[in-house]
Amino acid sequence: MRKRYTIEIAETSKLIVYCPQELLQDKVLKRIAFGSKAIEVDFIPHPKSRDSIVIGKEIQKLLLFPDFAIRLHVFVEEHVLNIGPLVGIFTAGFTPFPLRPIGDRTNFFSKLLSVKSKVGAIPFVFGEQHINWDNGTINGYFYHNHNWQTIEVPFPHVIYDRLPNRKSERNPKLAEVRERLQKDYLIPWYNPGFFSKLDVYERLQQDNSVAIYLPETHSFTSFSLIEDMLSKYGHIYLKPINGSLGLGIHQILYDKIQTEYYCRYQDRDGVNRLRKFSSLEGLFQTVLAQRNLDKMIVQQGIHLLRHEQRPIDFRIHTNKDATGQWHVTAMAAKIAGLGSVTTHARSGGVIKTVSEIFQKEECQLFTEKLKNAALQLSNSIANNMEGFIAEIGFDLGIDKHGDVWLFEANSKPGRSIFNHPELKDFDQLTCKLSMAFAVFLTEQSILYPEDVIQW
Repeated sequence: MRKRYTIEIAETSKLIVYCPQELLQDKVLKRIAFGSKAIEVDFIPHPKSRDSIVIGKEIQKLLLFPDFAIRLHVFVEEHVLNIGPLVGIFTAGFTPFPLRPIGDRTNFFSKLLSVKSKVGAIPFVFGEQHINWDNGTINGYFYHNHNWQTIEVPFPHVIYDRLPNRKSERNPKLAEVRERLQKDYLIPWYNPGFFSKLDVYERLQQDNSVAIYLPETHSFTSFSLIEDMLSKYGHIYLKPINGSLGLGIHQILYDKIQTEYYCRYQDRDGVNRLRKFSSLEGLFQTVLAQRNLDKMIVQQGIHLLRHEQRPIDFRIHTNKDATGQWHVTAMAAKIAGLGSVTTHARSGGVIKTVSEIFQKEECQLFTEKLKNAALQLSNSIANNMEGFIAEIGFDLGIDKHGDVWLFEANSKPGRSIFNHPELKDFDQLTCKLSMAFAVFLTEQSILYPEDVIQW
């Protein structure tokens, strides 16, 4: 069981650290470290306290330790007392406005940073422009006492990747920052990158324990592929391989009796459309002429459960905790908007709790099925994808037979479900565990660096 200690700042310039006797038993401590900064100090048993570590103003200055009264974790290795973790949250899209330094996402980051006392970590937000490579420091954005402030701190123990979109992820400058901090400074990153739908599908397909959740999926190759899948399933979905927010998704249906094709999609003006065609070629020439079909996938259509005649799918959030174990942290039902091809809010979708749309027995049954599937899928993705993955947002469906299907896994899930009043507590839980995993990863990187370093 890890123990946390209150870090107290004393008015002294001496390089002496007063710490509980239990930290000195059988250990010869010579240095104290915070993030990438470490200095030699003398260690003396604290005469009174069993849960406080006292450092002087000079040590605080040399370590660049913020003036926060907070209980932190301690990791002892190789005669070094590491206090922390110091967690860097890497993102882009900063603004010059002090009250909204990260624009529309400022509110999310303020919630994320507000869990520091509960978790026992010191998190901050930064971008590539805030790094001082020569000094090995970062001018990070901290949220403390309901205010944003910038504080110079050392390079962090670990970094949580919160780049906002694929465009920023592809930015060579930002990619270089990640590579440099990982390889030159050996700082572990978690939740790096956005998932590709096809990549996730192909990797999970190799795992027999989760293959049952996968709808048949292929990269687009020809009209004959679509004809074959329409004859097999009655309807299919065309999706961008790297899409998000439900953008660019088309549902194609085939009426065997009338031998007609239907296409449901959202047009460029945001209007939900359903159009009829006598041939598949005509459908593509009219609706999909401007699409790069080489970057689309074709996916089996599922006959989903419905609520008030509208299809339902489910958003499930999973997070790893401070011991590295997966938990389901949030679950919501998403009901498709009228005539919409997806359940996204921007297409008229509505968020409900699972208990709002199912009777008690059904609710328990479906909740258990969705939880089990999400945890199995989380473990499989974490084991089969590169990097440290500590949170996932799943879009899962349940068909009319009660079987669970995976539609999408998101490494940086949207947070629209937390607008529902009954899901606000789960919003904080996902933030808490996102930071709690940093404690686990920091401990692993200090005690077992050979298992953590990503060459």
